[in-house]
Amino acid sequence: MKTIGFIGLGVMGKSMARHLLKAGYPLLVYTRTKEKANDLLAEGAAWKETVADLAREADVVMTMVGYPRDVEQVYFGEAGILENARQGTYVIDMTTSTPTLAQSIYEAAKRKGIHALDAPVSGGDIGAREGTLTIMVGGDEDVFLACKPILERLGTNIILQGKAGAGQHTKMCNQIAIATNMIGVCEAIAYAKRAGLDPFKVLESIAKGAAGSWSLSNLAPRMLAGDFAPGFYVKHFLKDMNIALEEAERMNLPLPGLALAKRLYEELAQAGEENSGTQALYKRYASE
Repeated sequence: MKTIGFIGLGVMGKSMARHLLKAGYPLLVYTRTKEKANDLLAEGAAWKETVADLAREADVVMTMVGYPRDVEQVYFGEAGILENARQGTYVIDMTTSTPTLAQSIYEAAKRKGIHALDAPVSGGDIGAREGTLTIMVGGDEDVFLACKPILERLGTNIILQGKAGAGQHTKMCNQIAIATNMIGVCEAIAYAKRAGLDPFKVLESIAKGAAGSWSLSNLAPRMLAGDFAPGFYVKHFLKDMNIALEEAERMNLPLPGLALAKRLYEELAQAGEENSGTQALYKRYASE
């Protein structure tokens, strides 16, 4: 089996790497804080001291880091993936990043005989843990087909959306839909409580009707339980909304709903909730 190198072992990355390890792939790992890798190392993964060391040994390099600047850092430069990976290596960036950066990675990789995909995911910590992520892919079809067996260890809804950058554009569509939906989820729960209803019974009714959504089914119960631990960080969601708004502006497309959601989440971050999960938006309504 191909040796896989996995860079980034955060809330989602660690679960994703663990699925690959359990599937029997030889796994090399690197993350900025080695302690985050300790349990995977105990389970059989091999630690690499640098991105370059990992890239030299892996047949497939997968990245799941925080921000576009982190993606740029791990892919480019003398110590980066593209400078150190062998010709014929597959690189798959699963970070939510910019379509422009995905295209730059693809073009730079192609010049070196390296195959690149952008493959951001949706499904949060639950999807990562259960291996049920939605994976949105951009790149060449033959590269996608070669990597699909690996991606199938991580997700159940895996679609090639088009050329390089198309995966990231699709993820922006996903985040736009979630952003305004999250406002609706919070306001529905706040309304139910203010009206004197049992919000859990309300969820039983509306989650299975036309109002149903992943956020309503999975995050609303967390809101009601006071569980605001991150499945997906507020700070990362703000990053995604900024990318989407910048791309939309480039296309001369106004998105007032997304702009409102971004403003509400900025207020939440300024109140000290940037490291909470996105469901923490409910705190804004619960305190009123």
